[in-house]
Amino acid sequence: MPTAVGRTCWVIAEGYIPGNSHGTEPQMTSHETACILNASPTDAHIRITLYFSDRDPVGPYRITVPALRTHHVRFNDLDDPAPVPRDTDYASIIDSDVPVVVQHTRLDSRQSELALLSTVAFPA
Repeated sequence: MPTAVGRTCWVIAEGYIPGNSHGTEPQMTSHETACILNASPTDAHIRITLYFSDRDPVGPYRITVPALRTHHVRFNDLDDPAPVPRDTDYASIIDSDVPVVVQHTRLDSRQSELALLSTVAFPA
């Protein structure tokens, strides 16, 4: 039987979605992604809150990651309670009711020589 791994709170201190992209959509659309692994035997109820340098936080965005599954959350697709702004620096706190693992990925395709980065989020 699988065991839960990870933490219930994760931080991505650096977020940014470029306002334009180069290449075919949706594959090459510039984006930020939180890759969430739920290795526990129960569903994970995720809450994402965004923080900005010049305005109040926005959230929570709510996502469910089923038990024993992974889910890649494109921040570009988050729109409730508000769309994630483009060309704006932000940070995020990801809370879960069961331990999960979060990896942060960004695709910046503003030019044809695109950039891709990926790192494990900070386990708080």
